Amino acid sequence: MALGLSLLFTGLVAADDFPLRDKYASVGVPPVETEELASSLDAMTVVDARSPYEYETLHIRDAVSIPLASRDFGESVLGLAKESGQPLVFYCNGVTCAVSYKAALKAKEAGVEDARVYDAGVFAWAQAHPEHTVLLGEPLQSADRLIANEAFQDHVLDEDAFYARIQSSTNPVIVDIRSKNQRQGVSLFQMQDRHVPLTNDNRELGGLVQAAMAEQRPMFFVDATGKQVRWLQYYLEAQGVTQYWFLEGGASKIYESMGLQ
Repeated sequence: MALGLSLLFTGLVAADDFPLRDKYASVGVPPVETEELASSLDAMTVVDARSPYEYETLHIRDAVSIPLASRDFGESVLGLAKESGQPLVFYCNGVTCAVSYKAALKAKEAGVEDARVYDAGVFAWAQAHPEHTVLLGEPLQSADRLIANEAFQDHVLDEDAFYARIQSSTNPVIVDIRSKNQRQGVSLFQMQDRHVPLTNDNRELGGLVQAAMAEQRPMFFVDATGKQVRWLQYYLEAQGVTQYWFLEGGASKIYESMGLQ
């Protein structure tokens, strides 16, 4: 599925800038460098510890999805380690994402003897090895298909601008993509929003998107902390949506401004 994008992800940091390595240096979880992993894919089992939605959007080819948040995480990774007989290498989004380290530590607590981390993250991998990366279920092939940070920021509005654009829009579609637990039954837009949690098949969201496009209605999305929308953008671009906006910082920013955090 071609996205029709010629944008590079430019948010990568220098190769020697790994702020979490010192923090986790003493816990016995060694990092794996990009080219080391690339040359050892047959000898290591790669585990994506992020959410299923992030995994389905972009992941290392042949990586096994075992979200850190899953209830049976320990049992699953231990079973995988025994089945593969290989070291498990955990990854998440990038050098400031601690999910990979937390997953490796939890795996060791569950009995996995050889747990490592690829802390450069999925975007660094996709840039270096697009041929071994999957985007929206298809081979990435070229890093040009990644969405640049600047292209993401073009659709992000701070709280004041977000509300102002909604008020000035004709028949805006406001979508709260938080999970049921995150939303906790609270509408931040006086029940004018639709609650459509992200799912791997985007079935409900897809119908809403197609209707909004047909009626030329702008779409406004709110997540928990402003991170989920980064992955949602790939789906929106693939569908050809042009009028869409994200709330900077997500619902947490609204709660903060209300003095609730």
